[in-house]
Amino acid sequence: MDRKPTNAPPYAELPLPELLRQLSSDTAILVQQEIALARAELTERIKTVARAATGFGIAAVLGLGAFLALTTTIIALLALVVPLWAAALIVTIVYGVIAGMGALSGKKALASGGAPIPQTIETLKEDAKAVRAGIDRGR
Repeated sequence: MDRKPTNAPPYAELPLPELLRQLSSDTAILVQQEIALARAELTERIKTVARAATGFGIAAVLGLGAFLALTTTIIALLALVVPLWAAALIVTIVYGVIAGMGALSGKKALASGGAPIPQTIETLKEDAKAVRAGIDRGR
């Protein structure tokens, strides 16, 4: 009597070429689904960034106007003590030093941290490892 195990997976009796076709099909479907997920994740991120950029753009324009008004006020106040050209030069030098410090700080922050990797890329790497492991086990 040839008894088949009752808990055998449905593909246990399939011939090797059929298993390879199924593996190829399943892998293609998995890759397509992961690409669709990555596209959806990136679309959502882009929408969020666009909303944030709009808010920051408005803030930047109005902030620049306020900064220019403050600069004019500081130069006018310094002009009460020193000639106008000297007041403008002092403010320019102070702003230049602050800008340089900000640039160095930003450069250091970029060098110390990398860009985050979307979760889908990590999932694709895990899927590829799992497929390789499955193929290796099948040999």
